Amino acid sequence: MDRRRFVAGSATTLALAACGHRGTAGEPDQRPAVRPPAEPGIVRIASVKTAVDGDLLPALVSMFEHGASYRARVTTGEKVYDVARAGEADLVISHYGHRDAEAFVMDGCGEWPRTIFSNQMALLGPPSDPAGIRGLDDAGEAFRRIAATHSKFMTNDIDGVHYLSEVLWHAAGEPARTGGWWIDERASKDAAIVRASELGAYTFWGLTPFIKLGAHQTLALEPLVLADPLLQRILVSIVVKPASTRAANVAGALAFQEFLLSPKTQAAIRTIHYPSKIVVGWVPAGRHNRTAVLPQV
Repeated sequence: MDRRRFVAGSATTLALAACGHRGTAGEPDQRPAVRPPAEPGIVRIASVKTAVDGDLLPALVSMFEHGASYRARVTTGEKVYDVARAGEADLVISHYGHRDAEAFVMDGCGEWPRTIFSNQMALLGPPSDPAGIRGLDDAGEAFRRIAATHSKFMTNDIDGVHYLSEVLWHAAGEPARTGGWWIDERASKDAAIVRASELGAYTFWGLTPFIKLGAHQTLALEPLVLADPLLQRILVSIVVKPASTRAANVAGALAFQEFLLSPKTQAAIRTIHYPSKIVVGWVPAGRHNRTAVLPQV
């Protein structure tokens, strides 16, 4: 596929669509004029923290800028869709299940999400590993052993992580949550990790925030199970649609998205590791997209 034709053609199509427009066939075109980007040579990327803190996005941006006429400007945080709605981003990178992703696309503010890579969740536990789960590639079996030995398990009460715990509880045969091994104090994120460390309990958390937290305080926990595909969490890129009140560099956003989906970049993603003593790499997810949208070269 010719890159310039792909980008230019897609940019023209997207520039005609305003956020929230719901036109029907035969209607006169009453869509408002869209604002052109203030800096056509800059691609503004709003990304969730894990892709930045995990050293992946900075490496990919450096590769992109080396061979492109665009420069990328990255902002990070969890309210990436608020940033995009305010006209301060051209491309959003977030987890597919981000709480604001569906509304952003359904409101007509963004194009269809394209899966690009997955981040790594880990089953963490004390170094002594009383359940004997270290190195298992089956998280369900690991969970079964935790329950069978009545080793402490601390729930991380954030939606996606709690959901995963429930999936694995069922996969382990729905063991009784009695006897004090199952601990749910409604703690979430870093607070749950700190509490699990204090209790010598197993728990789930993303590898990136765990590494970041461990850089600032001592934790009596280690990543023990990583290999199960259930511990991968897909991230997507969404091209922001311009509107009369919101400028977006669609051509630049498409260029960066096409770069992310190229086979060469997808292969490079496998070689980029988390900033940790454990050698754990990022996982490309471009192949999950419909074939017709993938670059052919």
